[in-house]
Amino acid sequence: MSRKYFGTDGIRGTVGQSPITPDFMLRLGHAVGRVLRKTSQRSTVLIGKDTRISGYMLESALEAGFASAGVNVLLTGPLPTPGVAYLTRALRLDLGVVISASHNAFQDNGIKFFSAKGEKLPDAWELAVEAALDEEPQWVDSASLGRAKRLEDARGRYIEFCKNSFGSDLTLKGLKIVVDAANGAAYHVAPDVFHELGAEVISIGCKPDGFNINAGFGATSPGALVEAVKTHGAHYGIALDGDADRLQLVDGNGRLYNGDELLYAMVLDRLGQGQRVPGAVGTLMTNMAVELALRSRDVEFVRAKVGDRYVLEELAARGWELGGEGSGHLLALDKHTTGDGIVSALLVLQSVCRSGRSLAEQLQGVDLFPQVLLNIRLQPGQDWKSSTRLAEEQAAVTAELGNKGRILIRASGTEPLLRIMVEASDAGMAQRCAQRLVDAVSA
Repeated sequence: MSRKYFGTDGIRGTVGQSPITPDFMLRLGHAVGRVLRKTSQRSTVLIGKDTRISGYMLESALEAGFASAGVNVLLTGPLPTPGVAYLTRALRLDLGVVISASHNAFQDNGIKFFSAKGEKLPDAWELAVEAALDEEPQWVDSASLGRAKRLEDARGRYIEFCKNSFGSDLTLKGLKIVVDAANGAAYHVAPDVFHELGAEVISIGCKPDGFNINAGFGATSPGALVEAVKTHGAHYGIALDGDADRLQLVDGNGRLYNGDELLYAMVLDRLGQGQRVPGAVGTLMTNMAVELALRSRDVEFVRAKVGDRYVLEELAARGWELGGEGSGHLLALDKHTTGDGIVSALLVLQSVCRSGRSLAEQLQGVDLFPQVLLNIRLQPGQDWKSSTRLAEEQAAVTAELGNKGRILIRASGTEPLLRIMVEASDAGMAQRCAQRLVDAVSA
């Protein structure tokens, strides 16, 4: 039986530990190349990466693996994940490859793939790659080896794509915006996008050194953005994560807006233009207040499992365009095939510019239910699902919350963590109930 390498977002782990090692990446490139050659004798793949020091090592190994299978490679250098998805589709390539561990610290890295259409690949494709990894390599001869070259101006092409998602009749002139790229893949992209659309831009988290990605900056550490917005008297602040597929947004008062609220603003913008929005997709984590607000505007709301791929699947099944997660991973499928932090930020700012109303004014009356999310690190082999103590405590908390809240317990798809979320109308109750569940797991 093939070993399972793919998680909910590609292959990810600690650099130097299996499978994030150069020897595995060589094998992975070769295996993916062999899968590609089943449908095309001469395929071309695009490889982009974030700013981790390990990206260069993994890139070289993947490049060699693809070449050994007779697959050509185009290299973009550091580029946001959605930029790789866009260029793969725009250049009619066979596959897009991203070397990134997204919001994780620099010690981690990972690989994810996009189809020729710039979409995430199905489970069947991943299973085919895992099966190929178990087979003996079949090196092509010298005349059939793949070639590698750098794609000129990948950054500039992607900047233009992002700008084109913003209303052509609108401008960001008059807005002062702080842009925090988490010292990640968008460090040389995001500031230029907002500047070229007219904004006065203050950049932070845009000086990567290979080790500082997501460290004290970016969507997972929005404190730096809040302080910078206050210090510079900016109207808004935008923080991306390491591979720039999600965002956090702050207004001039230092209020932080999560992805649920930003999704609502995107819906409002379309409704304000007279467009029909049949529905939106969130996740099991989406705040109940946003669900109620959408339904009050006759916009159907559906919850998918946590993870952008599940939101994407639900949108595709229903033929809808807008969806997202509270983490700031948002989807607008008429603009892009995947989550894009820069494009999502532009769509929210478009709502502000077009309506003449601040984000706070647009969200007036949408009072989020307090949510408490606690993470517990799981020990190897720990079977939390069979815990009698946790089951009993969960039943007791559910009874106590009644119709004033809800519980969600799930394992992380990318880390050995159990995530416990309690949502309640009262913040104190949510905190107490969440801690009781944590104690039950730890007992």
